[in-house]
Amino acid sequence: MSESSPVTADEPTGTPVPSGADDAAELDAAERDSGADEPAAPVLPPPPDLTAAAFFDVDNTLVHGSSLVHFARGLAARDYFKYSDLARFAYAQAKFQVTGKENSDDVAAGRRKALSFIEGRQTAELEALGDEIYDEIIADKIWQGTRALAQMHLDAGQQVWLVTATPMELAQTIARKLGLTGALGTVAESVDGVFTGRLVGDILHGVGKAHAVRQLAIREGLNLRRCTAYSDSFNDVPMLSLVGTAVAINPDAALRDVARERGWEIRDFRTARKAARIGVPSALALGAVGGALAAVASRKSN
Repeated sequence: MSESSPVTADEPTGTPVPSGADDAAELDAAERDSGADEPAAPVLPPPPDLTAAAFFDVDNTLVHGSSLVHFARGLAARDYFKYSDLARFAYAQAKFQVTGKENSDDVAAGRRKALSFIEGRQTAELEALGDEIYDEIIADKIWQGTRALAQMHLDAGQQVWLVTATPMELAQTIARKLGLTGALGTVAESVDGVFTGRLVGDILHGVGKAHAVRQLAIREGLNLRRCTAYSDSFNDVPMLSLVGTAVAINPDAALRDVARERGWEIRDFRTARKAARIGVPSALALGAVGGALAAVASRKSN
């Protein structure tokens, strides 16, 4: 982008300025000299790369910990469920952060619990809360290294999609806040703008993610061999195996082994991995739960 030259005072030339000079002419000349009227060169977006895209898992890949648990914290602060439920959410988050693993049964149970919390709520209400809770909590949990990778694909003119078991509304909020193309997530059924507490189809997890990505590729005309996928979890090996380039982000032990065997790139943005390896996971978990309960007690006493 070209920059305008700074406007400076005229240096003396030794020639006196004639009395009664045309002020308008002098001003016009000064503006021409300064380049003030030159339009700034526009910043053009990259040309679209129509057949390539990147697919990102969310929990512990893009967001530190569980996005659903972070959302639950925001809902708990707004009295959407009991404080005893918050302790269970906090324990699940601590377990997830310390072990770096997600279990299919845990994921399913967590999503079913979340559906029970939103049953009977207006979809528009939850979408608005998603915006608020993202700004309050989730924005600070974004792994900046992963965010930079997503931006790299955007800068190359490629689509960038989130593919996650997280509810679609929350996934779409995260994608929109980060300027990504869109999101594929677990779909909660709604009728006349009200959540029913049931799912549409299955939780988007494991093999389901690979199926969703394949369908998206057909719809968007993508060449999966030119696409890239990112995840932290062994459960996402089906999605990672579907594309031309797979990257393990903050991988669990099983995914790390697969990545090494298959020559996939490994990126680890965690700062506490060594601490988790030297025998303090139970203390970390108990500390997280204790902190959550202390926050609840503090809030109830106010």
